[in-house]
Amino acid sequence: MAVWTDTEGRGAGPRRNSAAKTRSKAVARPLLRLEDYFAGHTRAWGLFQDRFGKLKRQFDVEIEGDWDGKRLTLTEDFVYDDGQIEQRIWRIVPDGRNGYRGTADDVIGEARGRVVGNQLHWRYRFSLPLGTKRLLVDFDDRMFLQSDGKLINRARVTKFGLLLGEATIVFAKG
Repeated sequence: MAVWTDTEGRGAGPRRNSAAKTRSKAVARPLLRLEDYFAGHTRAWGLFQDRFGKLKRQFDVEIEGDWDGKRLTLTEDFVYDDGQIEQRIWRIVPDGRNGYRGTADDVIGEARGRVVGNQLHWRYRFSLPLGTKRLLVDFDDRMFLQSDGKLINRARVTKFGLLLGEATIVFAKG
């Protein structure tokens, strides 16, 4: 069974016009729970495209997740197509019913997200390395758990509300 919801998970009714608030189709199953999905080993493959759709980078990620009953720790090891290696460690905690908060060294403040059915909407400000400098950007991630266990992430990256590009990542267990 599917229901229409706005980006905060409230019932929004039928679509009326394209100017209406962004809405997504929330599917009840499979239910996404980050602490269940990311516990143990996960692999991911991704790419980043600029705002014109030009492929800029590709990467693979090995992820180890540890859920201690209160906090999910995700250790992400990235390998980019140009040989660059990067590690990010997320610390994520549940925040009320269906909500999550998270931190990582290059995240400014806290990431916040909410799950509705098989979807997570996750937002955060990020200090993006750019040569010898860092650029503060905003990530707006939408993750969708599929019936085969794969998790698809589409992330819009913006600065001052202007689209810089999009990241697409596919996660798989095992």
